Amino acid sequence: MNNIQLVVFDIAGTTVSDKGDIAVAFIDSFKKHGYDVDVVEVNKVMGFRKKDAVKTLLQKFYPDQEDPDEAIEKIHDAFLQNIISFYKTDPDLQPLPYAEETFESLHRKGIKVGLNTGFTKRITDIIISRLNWDKSNLIDHIVSSDEVPHGRPHPFMIRSIMNVIGVEEVGQVAKVGDTQVDVQEGRNAGCGLVVSVTTGAYTREQLERYDPDYIIDSLKELPALIQ
Repeated sequence: MNNIQLVVFDIAGTTVSDKGDIAVAFIDSFKKHGYDVDVVEVNKVMGFRKKDAVKTLLQKFYPDQEDPDEAIEKIHDAFLQNIISFYKTDPDLQPLPYAEETFESLHRKGIKVGLNTGFTKRITDIIISRLNWDKSNLIDHIVSSDEVPHGRPHPFMIRSIMNVIGVEEVGQVAKVGDTQVDVQEGRNAGCGLVVSVTTGAYTREQLERYDPDYIIDSLKELPALIQ
C-alpha cells in the first residue's frame, strides 16, 4: 500500500510494554508538588513531549498559578527522576508481542524502521539499551522529542527520521502509535498510512474518534497492511 519505504513507530505502548507505569510516574510527580491529576486525564496526554504534557495538565486543572513556568519545570524534573529510575530497574521491561518480529518482517521487504517518542533522549537511551536494541539491526533510526524543535503533534520527528534514512516522499511513510497525538502527528506530516494500536493508553473506541486508516490489536497485523 502506497509503496511504503519507512515505518515510524512510537515506543511506550506501541513497541514497548507499558502497564500504566508512565501515568503513575506523572501522577506521583504532580503529587510531590501538591497537585492532584486523574489517570484518565494523564492518559489523554500520553504521546506528547512530556514537558508539554505537564503544561497541558497544569493549565487545565490549575490555571491560576503565580509562576506556571516554575511549576512546570519542577513537576517535569520530578517526572524525569521517577521515570528514569523506573526504566533503569523495571524487571518487566520488554518489547510488546511481535514488535521485533514486525521490525524483521519489514526489513525483509526492504522497508526501513524508525522509532520516535515523547520521551527525552536520556530516557529513550535507557529503554533502547536495556532491550539491547542499540546492539541489533532491528531499528534504522530513533528520534526523541527533545532532539527536534517541537514534539507531537508537529511532524518534526518524522521528518528528521526521513532525512537521516533518505526517504524523500512522506507519502511513502507509515506512522504507527497508540494515542490521539500519534494519529495527529502522522496526519500533520502527510504520511501515506496512519495506523493505531490498542496495546497502549487508548482503547479501540477512543482511537476511532481520531480516524486512523487502520486500528489493530497487535503489531502482528501490521505487515499485512503494508504491501
